[in-house]
Amino acid sequence: MYTSLGAGGFVTRTETIDVRARDGFEWWADMVGDRVMPVAITSPHADRFRGTVSAIQLAQTDVSGFTFSPMSGRRTAAHIRRSDPEDYFLVLVHGSPIGLEQRGNNTLLRAGDMALFDSFHPLSCEFHDEGRLSRLTLLRLPRTALPLPQDRTDRLLATALSSRTGSGALLASYLTGLRAQADRCDPSELPRLGAVALDLCAGLLASQSDSRALLPAETRRQILLARIRAFIDSNLPDPRLGPATVAARHHISVRLLHTLFKEEPETIGATIRGLRLERSRADLADPGLGHRSIGEIAMRWGFRHPADFSRAFRRAYGLPPSDYRRMALVAAAAGAYAGDAEGPAPDVSDAGPSYV
Repeated sequence: MYTSLGAGGFVTRTETIDVRARDGFEWWADMVGDRVMPVAITSPHADRFRGTVSAIQLAQTDVSGFTFSPMSGRRTAAHIRRSDPEDYFLVLVHGSPIGLEQRGNNTLLRAGDMALFDSFHPLSCEFHDEGRLSRLTLLRLPRTALPLPQDRTDRLLATALSSRTGSGALLASYLTGLRAQADRCDPSELPRLGAVALDLCAGLLASQSDSRALLPAETRRQILLARIRAFIDSNLPDPRLGPATVAARHHISVRLLHTLFKEEPETIGATIRGLRLERSRADLADPGLGHRSIGEIAMRWGFRHPADFSRAFRRAYGLPPSDYRRMALVAAAAGAYAGDAEGPAPDVSDAGPSYV
């Protein structure tokens, strides 16, 4: 009733298939009980149920993506007595609306919204049927991993959390980017990326519950670093972007900025340069940008002088940008020919920002 779609590092994917869809629904119910928590689920689409799940296994947490036919879920006191993993879950909605009810709170979440629920209170969730599959990202949060008082966190259950500004927008972008790029991450990176996800979530919950003063210093540091990385990612085309600009935007000294990056894999300057090179490399490989010169692409991503860009590109990738472009476009043309023969390319609409 399911088939492996591949694995990269700690990333695993499984899928229900259509061969015997009733069995597929039963497998889905068991999978939700194992991967999330035991619940009773029903669906008007049980006889033709569709669903996919992908999971990124991290050190203290995991990030999962779910796509499935509309259904309803109930977690009762009996379920809790039988099994309570003592986890919180942060849900980010991508598709049809989701109704959540827990601990006297209820909310209707639409695409782009986020909310918190847990395994130790009865729960009701309704995945609305709008003629399309439900889609969501789920971040598991062990109770012991959140450095916040449980009573303050519990007040947020089944309430809409801000996801379009501030720390909420940062967390939503981070989770989307993490899912999009996990296959390309070195397995050794995933524990660190998971820790950042937990810190960003703790920062969001602290701000929503007026508990920011209770966050540990390391959590505050990671939140600041994530904000800095997001700012860099959004301002790469500006040739003036550098340590002084970043420090001023975040109201810290340049010295403190360099100190923040001392424990990171790269310095602040190397981080900016590396991201600019990656964007430039992607543009050079894009057939749709073949009319742009290499100098134009370099300037588009903040390189002031084409010669400096060429030297940096050769150091990073081992060949001049002109040679890379020629090889990449030949490969793209060959891939397009093969794709025409085999069918349409896969949907990558969930791809997110690359600063993770």
